[in-house]
Amino acid sequence: MSESHPRPRPNARATNHDDVSCRAQASAGGLRHLGAVEAAALDTALMSDKHGFSIDQLMELAGLSVASAVAEVYSPLPPHPAPARVLLFCGPGNNGGDGLVAARHLHHFGFKPIVCYPSGGRSSRPSSCLYSGLVKQLEALAIPFLEVEQALELDADVVIDAMFGFSFKGEPRPPFDSILARLAGADDGPPIVSVDIPSGWQVEQREIGDREKLIRPDMLVSLTAPKVCARLFRGRHHYLGGRFVPPEIKEAFKLYLPAYPGTSQCVRIG
Repeated sequence: MSESHPRPRPNARATNHDDVSCRAQASAGGLRHLGAVEAAALDTALMSDKHGFSIDQLMELAGLSVASAVAEVYSPLPPHPAPARVLLFCGPGNNGGDGLVAARHLHHFGFKPIVCYPSGGRSSRPSSCLYSGLVKQLEALAIPFLEVEQALELDADVVIDAMFGFSFKGEPRPPFDSILARLAGADDGPPIVSVDIPSGWQVEQREIGDREKLIRPDMLVSLTAPKVCARLFRGRHHYLGGRFVPPEIKEAFKLYLPAYPGTSQCVRIG
């Protein structure tokens, strides 16, 4: 990905490390990091008859949180006020769905989202109509979809990694392996924002290992609660999205979630 025009500078408000109130709120209660089993159990609890959330509702809230965090950090500032071009690599599962929702909200926030969605929402799973609906919503907004080769050559301002989430195991398959390899080697490219966990990382990973083969995002947006591997994140911006968790679930999972400022859908935790 070439760099032919200036990148949007992170907002001073979002990068002021002297303002640690949000992080203090998060650390004061001992913000908990979840493993794969706990994260799945948390989703199951949210979607139980008792609590009544649905997968499409959780996906909508997650995507809105991601878009809100990106807008807080990467909204263009003078003297380069042009809308930032945000390239989203979306995977075949729920993490990819979060990315599709984020693309829609980013459009309404004034960004120029561009989507690479290799699976295209094509699936025999019962939830396939959910993904095809998300695609139709983006098409109705004239948001462009690119093939992998085109996307990897695009001069974007920000890249969103929404390929794989906490249920990912093993090695990525084509074409995601080539996408991850390109992003992992793009040290001088646009900033990368990972959704929930950096794609290719194992959710319970406790050491980095071969750094050259892993995405090293500039920003991580953890969803509902950070996952164990988020302890290894060394980027500039760590946000949490998930302003909807019922008190009973917070207590049951001992989440100790931070307070969200104002009406925000995200909170800085690092």
